Amino acid sequence: MQGGIHPDYTGETYLELLRAAKNTVPDMHVHAFSPLEVTHGAATLGIAIADFLRELKKAGLGTLPGTAAEILDDEIRAAICPDKLSAEEWLNVVATAHSLGLRTTATIMYGHVETPWSWARHLLRLRDLQRLSGGITEFVPLPFVHMEAPMYLRGQARKGPTFREAVLMHAVARLALHPLITNIQVSWVKMGPVGARLCLDSGVNDLGGTLMNESISRAAGTRHGQEFPPAEMDSLIRSVGRTPQQRTTLYANAPLAQQGKSYDVLDLLPPVQTPLRKRRENAAAAPSP
Repeated sequence: MQGGIHPDYTGETYLELLRAAKNTVPDMHVHAFSPLEVTHGAATLGIAIADFLRELKKAGLGTLPGTAAEILDDEIRAAICPDKLSAEEWLNVVATAHSLGLRTTATIMYGHVETPWSWARHLLRLRDLQRLSGGITEFVPLPFVHMEAPMYLRGQARKGPTFREAVLMHAVARLALHPLITNIQVSWVKMGPVGARLCLDSGVNDLGGTLMNESISRAAGTRHGQEFPPAEMDSLIRSVGRTPQQRTTLYANAPLAQQGKSYDVLDLLPPVQTPLRKRRENAAAAPSP
């Protein structure tokens, strides 16, 4: 559960989202809020990041996505995301989460204006962090999808990485992060089934999960579907001589009952996009009790 930085959102908004999820499904593991959202939430409440993370954990947060990392190289960040966190700020939020027992993923978004030197700096910074904290569960390379990306349309970025570069990123990540980060995940949304299959033969041991109503990659122009059912994932994994195993967010074996449910679900219905209104307008429109 994550999104952009909405100007009307405060730290209390994120806490309300958590409470709503946990009150509805108490046993749900909530994986939510990028380091950028955590920083925004803490700032709006006027409290330290560590204190806000403690409140999120108390409200039911289980783990955090290590997104908004882009490239952990401030020279590149100044060009592609000057309004986001600096590399040091991103690393500090993640390290703080780890110190409080909240584990995170870690990502890289590559194939735009950066160079292989930037990739190396990013990987080494993650390696150094993991050596100290041990809190990163997996590393997820995310190739830049250019087709509808504003940065590309303005002529400020290239057409994403080549297919060879994308496969090499996964392979080099396995070499550079071993043995500190043991899980390298391929995003089938970005790489497609063919790319995912090749990455499974190139250092990857983890296939990203089923998504529902994914919009970020599709808005940028990717053509891969938004749903990849477990049975199809199993078939792809077995096609390269590997044995599929469902796991939890923290890489324990998924309970057998939960695995069974995953194979017995209805097809997704088309998403209904309701117009976004400000919270005060929603409150004014709500009927009186």
